Amino acid sequence: MKLKVCGMKYNPSEVMALGPDYLGFIFWEGTPRNFTGEEIPALPREIRAVGVFVDEAIPVLIERVKTYGLRAVQLHGKESPEYCSELQERLQKENPGVLIIKAFAIGPGFDFDPLKKYTKVCDLFLFDTRGPLPGGNGTVFNWEQLKAYPHKTPYFLSGGIGEKDCPKLLAFARTPQAALCVGIDVNSKFEIRPGEKNIDALKRFLECGIWKAKTKIAY
Repeated sequence: MKLKVCGMKYNPSEVMALGPDYLGFIFWEGTPRNFTGEEIPALPREIRAVGVFVDEAIPVLIERVKTYGLRAVQLHGKESPEYCSELQERLQKENPGVLIIKAFAIGPGFDFDPLKKYTKVCDLFLFDTRGPLPGGNGTVFNWEQLKAYPHKTPYFLSGGIGEKDCPKLLAFARTPQAALCVGIDVNSKFEIRPGEKNIDALKRFLECGIWKAKTKIAY
C-alpha cells in the first residue's frame, strides 16, 4: 500500500524526507493550498510529483507537467472521458510515463457505472468525499460503498483520512473491496495550516501497519 501526501505548499522538503510514494501539488486558485512556487524540490526517483488540476485547459496542464517535472496528473474537476482521452494522447506523445489519476467525489447513492468510460483513458482513480470543494473537505465517506465498485482500474482511497483512522484502514485492507486499492491519500487532517503538513503526525501515521498490506497492482 502506497502513501500519497497532497496539498504540498510550505514544507514539501520536510515531507519528502519521510519517504512517501507520491507528493501532490495543487494547481488551482480556488484553494489556499494552491502551489505558487517557482519549482518543486528535487525528488528522489521513488517519489512521484503529482499535479492536481480542476478543469484546466489541456495546453496549460501540459505546460505545468514540463515546467515542474510532474510524473502524474490528478484531475479533480468535471473532466469528461473525451478530455481524458485527449490528455492521454498528448502525454503519450510528449511526456510518456506520466500517470493520469481521475478523482471522483463519493456520496450516498453514488453510481460507479459511468466510470466505465474512464477505465481506458485513466491509469488510476481516486475516491474522495463529496463536499463543497473539489477536494480537501476533511470528511470521510462510507467505504462500504466500494463493495459496489465493478471496474478493474486501481484506485487511491482519500477523503478526510487522519491518524485516528489507522484501525479502520487496517480492517479495510482485509476486505475484498481493498484488493484494487493501491494507496492512501492524505491531506487536511495532517495540517498545521492549509499547505503546511504536521511532520510529527505524519511520522505517527507511517507507523500504521497499513503500509505492509499488499495490493494486486503496484504503482
